[in-house]
Amino acid sequence: MVGSEETKTQVEPGVRRAKPRGRPRSFDRETALEKAILAFWEHGYEATSVSDLTRVMDIGAPSLYAAFGDKRSLFEEVVREYGVRYGSFADRALAEEPTARAAVERMLREAAVAYTDPGRPHGCLVIHAATNCSTPEVEESLRERRNANIAVLEGRISADIAAGELPAGTDAAALARCVGAVIQGMSQQARDGASRQDLEAVAEIALTIWPRT
Repeated sequence: MVGSEETKTQVEPGVRRAKPRGRPRSFDRETALEKAILAFWEHGYEATSVSDLTRVMDIGAPSLYAAFGDKRSLFEEVVREYGVRYGSFADRALAEEPTARAAVERMLREAAVAYTDPGRPHGCLVIHAATNCSTPEVEESLRERRNANIAVLEGRISADIAAGELPAGTDAAALARCVGAVIQGMSQQARDGASRQDLEAVAEIALTIWPRT
């Protein structure tokens, strides 16, 4: 009988039925983002390609675009997250120290430690990622972020001048830019192989120019 033959075929022993195709392999977004941070931190924006990112993040291009958008959108998130995970020492120093000088001293010392951490790329991502960047929007965004940090420091210095903590004739803008130049230089020196002790020595010298009342 045809019906019996069909039944026999359906239950024939020794034949393994194909399993239904499962869902695509998922990934941990936070882990993937951390890997993207390290890639951009090490190589900069321009030199880090989408193929580099999919390789280090261990995801396919469709998953990257679905989770993070395009390369520029991913980089914007990377910069924000870098500020939270690794670059917040300057903000904490300014928020917690009683004077601008104390904040700058702490900032420079902690930069010497952070920029030479052996477990991470050296220097600062926000400074290094702009190197050889040919994407104007990214370059401008990083520039604005760096200048905003200097503006915050200038405001803190100006407050100390008004409070009598610094001499009345102190040029707040120039002093803030001087500190910014030291920090940016420390970042590049770290990239070039300077040790924590080397950068701590730079910080000591930089503090000697701080105006005294």
